[in-house]
Amino acid sequence: MEYTPRLKSKYYNEILPALKEEYNFKSVMRVPKLKKICINQGLGTAIADKKIIDMGVQEMTLIAGQKAVQTKSKKDISNFKLRKGMPIGVRVTLRGNQMYEFLDRLVSVSVPRIRDFKGISDKGFDGRGNYTLGITEQIIFPEIEIDKVLKINGMDITFVTSSKNDAECLSLLKQFGLPFKNQKI
Repeated sequence: MEYTPRLKSKYYNEILPALKEEYNFKSVMRVPKLKKICINQGLGTAIADKKIIDMGVQEMTLIAGQKAVQTKSKKDISNFKLRKGMPIGVRVTLRGNQMYEFLDRLVSVSVPRIRDFKGISDKGFDGRGNYTLGITEQIIFPEIEIDKVLKINGMDITFVTSSKNDAECLSLLKQFGLPFKNQKI
């Protein structure tokens, strides 16, 4: 028996028919779906200390469940003492079952652990059906051991969807369980 993530089966059994009916799509292929989740962490202080990048790669790998890679600077910036090719961040792109597993852990475990949480802002849409969420602390994820954290860093989580506009993307992400503030776009 093959394993299917909970949110993947929820998408095909509940979300897809609901969105098809809500927007009166003629084909199920037009219904928006989640293509990938990109997680990015900028570690600008890594210029001075190389251990921060290594810890960032380890933490991101634990959080995502997939090997993270370093991002390197594209050009020299003398004010920041930055040279071309220096590591300045960590990123990982999730697709398929790992994407749905990460989204499930994010919605059910990590987001409720955010301090003074009043809902996710609905200002992170880009106009093309994608949404970016900023997390201020990586310690909200249960995979991270707080005692071993050298420095608290934030990260950006981008949800790339096949929707044509922000309203369809908002409907899709609300169906997946992301707790948005009660505001309209």
